[in-house]
Amino acid sequence: QVQLVESGGGLVQAGGSLRLSCAASGRTFSSYGMGWFRQAPGKEREFVAAIYSSGGSTYYADSVKGRFTISRDNAKNTVYLQMNSLKPEDTAVYSCAAARFKSPFTIATMPSGEFDYWGQGTQVTVSS
Repeated sequence: QVQLVESGGGLVQAGGSLRLSCAASGRTFSSYGMGWFRQAPGKEREFVAAIYSSGGSTYYADSVKGRFTISRDNAKNTVYLQMNSLKPEDTAVYSCAAARFKSPFTIATMPSGEFDYWGQGTQVTVSS
């Protein structure tokens, strides 16, 4: 069993930065591809970024490419999302998800129910 706990959300002005963390319990974290997703009020959940189990490959949604960076530290069982140049349209609940041995591109296109684990989410609000 793996539990995912997100942190680092908050209120920030447009143009600002936040770093989200997703801490995983369990000893097999390095076996999982990890993804960040977000859901704004009244909208469907959307893919943000994903990273391979080793950290050697990443994939981003076009809407965040060049502004957001996903990374991971397998020694700390944690995946990060550095968010720069934030925009009001980035406002959403951000969740991390784990998919065993899945590539970043697969994570970007997988149905939600096929992920092994989901976190509870952290709110990010960007004011204009």
